[in-house]
Amino acid sequence: MSAAQVKDADADERVLHASPLRKLLGRPELGSVVGAIAVFVFFAFFADSFLRASSLSTVLYAASTIGIMAVPVALLMIGGEFDLSAGVLVTSSALVSSMFSYQMTANVWAGVGVSLLVTLAIGAFNGFMLTRTKLPSFIITLGTFLMLTGMNLGFTKLIDGTVSTKTIADMEGFDSAREVFASTITVGGVGFKVTILWWLALVAVASWVLLRTRAGNWIFAVGGNKDAARAVGVPVTKTKIGLYMGVGLGAWISGQHLLFSYDVVQSGEGVGNELIYIIAAVIGGCLITGGYGSAVGSAVGALIFGMTSKGIVFAEWNPDWFKFFLGAMLLLATLLNAWVRKRAEATK
Repeated sequence: MSAAQVKDADADERVLHASPLRKLLGRPELGSVVGAIAVFVFFAFFADSFLRASSLSTVLYAASTIGIMAVPVALLMIGGEFDLSAGVLVTSSALVSSMFSYQMTANVWAGVGVSLLVTLAIGAFNGFMLTRTKLPSFIITLGTFLMLTGMNLGFTKLIDGTVSTKTIADMEGFDSAREVFASTITVGGVGFKVTILWWLALVAVASWVLLRTRAGNWIFAVGGNKDAARAVGVPVTKTKIGLYMGVGLGAWISGQHLLFSYDVVQSGEGVGNELIYIIAAVIGGCLITGGYGSAVGSAVGALIFGMTSKGIVFAEWNPDWFKFFLGAMLLLATLLNAWVRKRAEATK
């Protein structure tokens, strides 16, 4: 009996021999794709500048800054867990990179490397504490969230004397690091941020892992039923720790973009962003209960976020209503995803 068989056959289309219609209805991202098309048409009609190439570039950039984190958060949710520390972890990543480089007067790439090790270690800590204590991920990562929030502020004030880091723009390696994490690529006279490429690469890798590797089977299995997964030999502990380290990797990429875009970092940034990442994953079809979802769906959820946040601006509406629209989309997407799943089950 393989790990893929741990999950109910209705929850994973990879073990089904079904009609093309049922396969289409069973795709986790179907509801979000329909929603994305509706949002696009809506703002194309109400915002005259929405269809300009420069506007679409702005939308994609806004989506990518959310999508880079939404991908690993979606994989974690498929594995049945949450990470409430993901937002502040992005800021921690940027702070570690900046302060290490400045205080050690080292090439900024040294700080980038140390930051990667630190964020992966924090992700591993979350996964280790979860699997060892058996406490809910909500409690574990809420504790990490509070600790990181305090550490970000405390260490920044202790080391730099203020709530923000010192500039590292004149340090060796800064320009090359900016090219990797925060440059602009011009295509057809329109500038596109390199974060879009990072985002698409993460979606591609995550989709390959989920659908073409044994690790993907493990992720779906532990999210569907971790006890049954463990019974058939799935390494539940390693899988969950790996998923949290994946969130750390996403936080590292996002943190380096934050740092090299502005060259200084405010220690209080990132609070609340973890909810946006979770919202993007849920809009993209991930279930709160785990065992169901896709990386592509999280990307579509992030795209909906980008279109909505910038579409309101292009339409010259009051941006104070943005959170209302985001909440409404979350509810509608969740209801649509539930309806799609029921339809898929009905067409067996």
